[in-house]
Order: sequence, then structure tokens, then C-alpha cells
Amino acid sequence: MVVYSEADAHSLPVHLADEAICVGPASSRESYMNIPAIISAALISGAQAIHPGYGFLSESADFSEVCREHGLVFIGPPPEVLARFHDKAATRAAMKQIGLPVVPGSDGLVRTLSEALRVAEVIGYPVMLKARAGGGGRGMRKSESAKDLQRMWDQARAEAKASFGDEGIYLERNLEGVRHVEAQVLVDGHGNAVCLGERECSIQRRHQKMIEEAPSASIGLELRGRIAEMAVDAAVRFGYRNVGTFEFLVDAQGEPYFIEVNARIQVEHTVTEMVTGVDLVKEQIAIASGERLSFSQEQVWVNGHAIECRINAEDPANGFQPSAGVLASFLPPSGPGIRVDTHCFQGYEVPPYYDSLLAKVIAWGRDRPEAVARMHRALDEFTVVGVLTNIPAHKKILASDLFREGKVTTHLIDTVGVEALAG
Repeated sequence: MVVYSEADAHSLPVHLADEAICVGPASSRESYMNIPAIISAALISGAQAIHPGYGFLSESADFSEVCREHGLVFIGPPPEVLARFHDKAATRAAMKQIGLPVVPGSDGLVRTLSEALRVAEVIGYPVMLKARAGGGGRGMRKSESAKDLQRMWDQARAEAKASFGDEGIYLERNLEGVRHVEAQVLVDGHGNAVCLGERECSIQRRHQKMIEEAPSASIGLELRGRIAEMAVDAAVRFGYRNVGTFEFLVDAQGEPYFIEVNARIQVEHTVTEMVTGVDLVKEQIAIASGERLSFSQEQVWVNGHAIECRINAEDPANGFQPSAGVLASFLPPSGPGIRVDTHCFQGYEVPPYYDSLLAKVIAWGRDRPEAVARMHRALDEFTVVGVLTNIPAHKKILASDLFREGKVTTHLIDTVGVEALAG
């Protein structure tokens, strides 16, 4: 059974589901974040468990607790774990206490503009304003000066409140020339924990990921092992359970800095699945059911290379602004090593709500060059008519020397631009 909003009434999951229940209008607050409506739908359908996906209520301790109170299994971390990691500022401080390197920043939340200005002067500009309950790049603002900070303070708080129901903000020094590397961990309820390797997520626009790959092409064996060890150690120390991602920034000198924990499955879990053969959603369900991990760290094997391109309905030539409309044609690619996850089909009307993601294209190869070549072919085959997409931008990025050499950074697209990168 799936639940859906009125805006998603004609999406592919609704058509394919054995049972589908509408939980409210297009507004996410009235539908996908409407806990009473979702719980009612689950009870009416006779469901035993709820998988929250990778957005909306997926990291909500309140939702997890309400599920427990109604005898429903929440397929994700238990409420006490979600509550511990909900506050990204507090998580950052806790990781610092156990010895993980963190980006210089505020000690907890910054509650007033004057306090933010004082912290910024200490850590040095540019600074990042970040939502403590944030995700997906929302509630983040880069400030180059005190004047910028004054202008963006209310904007960041308002966006955080609108997106997460929480206006809490903390500050971090904005590190230039860094890469985004994240470690995928699995922890059961019996003390067993493994790391399924890392993902490189440095290709971003407006702090939102565009391309992810596993393993990272930019780090060596020593750093790979160090990041995995830090992630697993922290997960065990803080009683983490289920699937989670420990995220790091890596500077030009190869030094990692912990930034946050995403206490949920992520959009890019697919690239990890392609190189490890582990079905992460299946593992989530098993752990939530009380089962032990079916494999040990020694049995984790990374085979080949995988790349994911997020195909969004957006206009790269116009600041990646969303593009809505009816899909007059929608023909995803196929072939050896290609996986496509999508909710779309020909005739589907792309709504002007939520994220503009149309599909995820994942390409696997025996090595990185083969994965890149297969992705090029897949993007060439992907036909979308009716809305603008970022497929041309993906092609240019993949063809660039910086990408081929693994020399990309998190700010590359926003500062250089796709066209300049391609040239």
C-alpha cells in the first residue's frame, strides 16, 4: 500500500500499488507530513509497518514514536535515535567530543543575529548558515560578510521553518575547494555494524547533489579506511540503528571533516547497491524486524564502479529553475549495467510541487571509465519531451576533464558553471 497527495494521484507508484490511499492535498504539510492522516491510512489498510522513504517524515522522531504507539513498525531508526541526530548542531558537537574532526563553527545553535555575527567574526568569513533539521540543501545560506549575514539571517530561518518546521540555525566556516564524501553504514539491534564503503557527492548545484558515484575517485585507500572507521565507530558509540549516512568534507590536503548524519536511506543509495550487491531497503526491513545483519564487514566487497545522475525537470541555463508540464514522451534508457528508478511515464503531468526529480539513472561498470561510458550512452538514449531537463548539463559535466580526473569540488558548478566546465 502507498499513500499519496492529490498532486501525485497519477504517479507511477499509485498506478502500480495494490492499494493506494490519498492523505491530503498537494501541500506537503497537509499530506506527506500529516502524521494523523498517514497513521489512519496505515491502520485502515491493515499495514504492519511504514517505510517513510527518504524525505518528509523520514527523520522525524515524533512520527517514529507515533508509529510505535499504534503498533506499527517504523522502517528506520527508532525515535530515540532520530531525536539524538535530529539536531545537526548538537550532533556536530557530540562528534567533536569523541574526537572526530569537524568544520570550525558555532557551539550549538545560534539564536540571534547578533550572536551569529559574533560567531562569524571568530571563525572567519565566509560562513554557512545551516538548518539544524536540514536536508536537501534547504535552509542553507553562504555569507561572505557581515552585511551578507544580516541580509540572509531571516531568509535562512524562514526557509528552515517552512521546510522542516524548525527555524533553528547554526554556523560553520565555509571551506573552499572541498569534496563531499559520505559513508554508508548499517547497524542492527544486536550490536553489529558495517560500512558499505563511501560515495562521492561533490557535483552539486545550490547545495543539492546532481551526480553521485561509488567508490570515490578522489580518495586513496588510507583515507577510505579512515572515513569508514570513523563512521562505524561513531554509529556504535551513539547507539545508531538501521541504515544511515555519515557525511564528511575532504579538503585539498586530504583531511576529512565530519558535517552531519543523515538518519535515513538516501536518494543515492542505489550506487552503493550497484557496487556491493546489497539491497539496502531489504536490509532496512530486516533490521526493523529485529533480525541480525546477514553479513560481516569482512564479507563486504566493492565490485566495479557505479555512477548516478539525478534527472530533474529544470532549466540549467536559467539557474536550474524547475520546469513543470506534461510528459509528451518519456523513454528511459536500458541495457547492460543500467538501472533507472522513476515515478514518471508518458502522459504524466509533472507537478510544480516538491522536488523536481524525474528519475535516477545509475550506470555500473567494471571500472570508472566503463561506468562513465555507459552513463554517456544512457543519457543519449533518455528521451524526455514536455519539460526541460538537466540531461544536457549531465553530459557536459561527464565529458569535462575535471570530472574525468576526479578533481571536482562542491562549489564547482555554482562558481564556474556547466558551460565553462564543459569548455
